[in-house]
Amino acid sequence: MRPSLLIPAFALLCAATAAQADDDRPEHFEGERSETIAEALTHLREYNAKLSTIIERDELTASEMTEIHQLSYTLENALARIEDEVEELAEVLEEVHIASEEMDRETVRKQAPAYLTGSESLYTR
Repeated sequence: MRPSLLIPAFALLCAATAAQADDDRPEHFEGERSETIAEALTHLREYNAKLSTIIERDELTASEMTEIHQLSYTLENALARIEDEVEELAEVLEEVHIASEEMDRETVRKQAPAYLTGSESLYTR
């Protein structure tokens, strides 16, 4: 086979292998959505407890592995919501930071309480 034909042939082989691997993967689930930071923290706590209980067993059955697979979706949703919330808080805190450097009291008075209220939900639950 000519070298110029090897590359496309290899690409086709890789694509076929990847498609077969996707067919072998388990069904995907949506998991519970976390609409608020409070829900996200509740889901994180509850589903971490479920995961912890399952992995404490000596041997993980196929059923337990499926259960882990299913609950991981809710955990991923919760972490994504927490990440979004933390990013927003970081932006608000940065406004407070810059305003404090610039002696902008009005912005500090407006944004510091917003930051405090938002960040409080991360550690009071």
